[in-house]
Amino acid sequence: MTSDQPTDTANTSDLVFTPVVDWQQLPDGTTLSEVVSIDLDSRNQVYVFSRGSHPVFVFAEDGSLLKTWGDGLFQRPHGLIVAPDDTIWCADDFGHAVYHFTSDGELLATLGTPGKASDTGCTNFDYRTIQQAAGPFNAPTNMAVAVDGSLYVSDGYCNARIHHYSADLELLASWGDPGGGPGQFGVAHDVGIASDGTVFVCDRENSRLQLFAPDGTFQEEWTDVARPCNIAFDDADRVYVSELGFQIGMYVGNAFPDRKPIPSRVTVFDRAGTQLARFGSGDYGQPGHFFAAHGIAVSAGGDLYVGEVRPGHYGAHANDAAPRAPAGTPVLQKFSPNK
Repeated sequence: MTSDQPTDTANTSDLVFTPVVDWQQLPDGTTLSEVVSIDLDSRNQVYVFSRGSHPVFVFAEDGSLLKTWGDGLFQRPHGLIVAPDDTIWCADDFGHAVYHFTSDGELLATLGTPGKASDTGCTNFDYRTIQQAAGPFNAPTNMAVAVDGSLYVSDGYCNARIHHYSADLELLASWGDPGGGPGQFGVAHDVGIASDGTVFVCDRENSRLQLFAPDGTFQEEWTDVARPCNIAFDDADRVYVSELGFQIGMYVGNAFPDRKPIPSRVTVFDRAGTQLARFGSGDYGQPGHFFAAHGIAVSAGGDLYVGEVRPGHYGAHANDAAPRAPAGTPVLQKFSPNK
C-alpha cells in the first residue's frame, strides 16, 4: 500500500476506542514523564518505560501500581518489550546497549558495549549526519522477539540497521543503510513481527512502514502514516501504529517544508494495510488526543495503551512557532475497544 501523503480520514470501520480516564494510579511523589514504550505480559500486567521518577513501572490491569525498577540502569530509556516467556528487553539509546531482564529487573544479558557507540559518523544525535551503517549499536531504539526465539533490534537514531540475533544471542545478520530507498532507513524507530513472520520497521523520518521477510528481504512499504514511532499487533492481525505527525513550527515549514500539518495520532490497519481506524485530532490535553504519541501496546482483550513524549523530543527541529503541551497533558492513556 502506498500513497504520496498520509491521509487524515476518520474510521473506515466500526472499530472505536473509548478513553479510560485516569486509569493509572500513582502514589504521591511518583511521576510518569515521557512514556516512551509499553508492553504487556501474559497476566495483562502493563510494563511502562518512562523517563520519569523510575524507568520501569508495572501496573495491574486495573491501573494500580505493582512495582517499579531500573533506577540508575539506563542513560535514557527508549524501547521495552515483554518476551513470550515474560522476560523484559530494554533499549537504552544514549547508552548504546540492549538489556535482558527478569520481570523483576534482574539483569540476564547485555548486548552491545554500554556507553560505546559503533562508528557510523553520526554527530549530535542527528540521523541526517550518518555516514555509513555499522554494527551494533549506535542509539538502538527497540526490539522484537520472533516465534523461534530470535531477536530483532532496530538500531535507529544514529545507525540505519536492523540486527537479527539467534535465540542464543549470536548475531546472525544485519541489514539497512541510511537513505530513503527500499531497505534504507531515516530512523528505524521500532521493529515488530506479524503472526506470519513479516518484520515491520517504523521508518520514522521517511514516514513509512517497511515490511521485510525474516531474512531482511524487502517486501513492500506502507506510506499512509505520519512519522510512525511504534507498532503493535493484536490476535486478529490488526496493526496499531503510533504517529508523531507533522506540527507547524516543529516540522511543517521547517525540517519538512513540503508536508501539510498532521496531528499526532493512532492508526489501526488490517494486515493488508487498509485503514480501519484513526484518532487523535491535536486537541492537546484532552482524553483521546495526543501531543506526541510514541509508545503503543494492545492487550489480548483489545485494550489499547498509548504513551507520549514531551516537547523536548523535538530538539533542533522546533522553532518559536512550535506548540507546547499544556499542563496536565497525559503521558499514558488507556482505551477500551467497542468490540
